[in-house]
Amino acid sequence: MIIPASDLITAAKSNCDCLDHVQAKLFFDRNEDTIVIDVREPKEAESSKLKESVNIPRGLLEMKIMDICDKHDAPILVHCKTGGRASLSANTLQIMGYSNVHVIVADYDDLKMTFG
Repeated sequence: MIIPASDLITAAKSNCDCLDHVQAKLFFDRNEDTIVIDVREPKEAESSKLKESVNIPRGLLEMKIMDICDKHDAPILVHCKTGGRASLSANTLQIMGYSNVHVIVADYDDLKMTFG
């Protein structure tokens, strides 16, 4: 049986703390050392990126995350364009041992307006 991507995303979201764009901004403002990870592909991030974010494409996350974060309890916000790749990525970070990971499940345009 083949499991569709939408089912994988739904399962990942159920294992993660999901925040909308307003909740994410409040979290960011309240947690001084928050790392914002943009898991979109470089071409997507290149044309429009949050100034607070670091781009690590979902396919390279496991190999690159230690370059920017080696603390298991660091506050981390993960985003993409609509929340699907971010949910899968946050779930992976939790499996890796990161304990303070949050997914921004919002349309990127709303996120961009909120974060500036």
